[in-house]
Amino acid sequence: MSIVRFIADLHLSHANMAKRRGFSTVEEHDEHIIAKWNSVVNKRDVTYILGDITMEKSAPYYLLDRLNGIKHIVLGNHDRRQDTKKLFQYAESVAGMIQYKGIMLTHCPIHPTELEYRVPYNIHGHIHDKQVMKMLDGWEVPDERYFCVSCERVDYLPKSLKELGIER
Repeated sequence: MSIVRFIADLHLSHANMAKRRGFSTVEEHDEHIIAKWNSVVNKRDVTYILGDITMEKSAPYYLLDRLNGIKHIVLGNHDRRQDTKKLFQYAESVAGMIQYKGIMLTHCPIHPTELEYRVPYNIHGHIHDKQVMKMLDGWEVPDERYFCVSCERVDYLPKSLKELGIER
């Protein structure tokens, strides 16, 4: 039986992100992501990558072939539109946002009003830090309708709906 999983913000071969995440080299960063991914994803599993595969370059896309399973991609703010054709060599689909089982899959979090009448949850990336959502005055406002799956937030492991607490 296959499992559907979600992760965002791989930033493969991105030197500044590797350093920010505490890795000594880009290679160490990329190998860590690949090892963690492959430790939980098998060849029949489906994984939605919610944006920022790299930092505005397509050369590292070949690394996607080293990640187990079937991949669907939601483009992020650092994924270039002109590289979409090349992404299809490594993924089953590429989209701007996807609705899956009534859940909106995006790179950036969607506006809260969308959650009031369209979908009950939003799985997203983009927010790398430990913060949840902040109001203009600086107060944290946890919102249980949002699930951030940026690599750092999920220990570099693609997560299932059950692991996120959406599905029992």
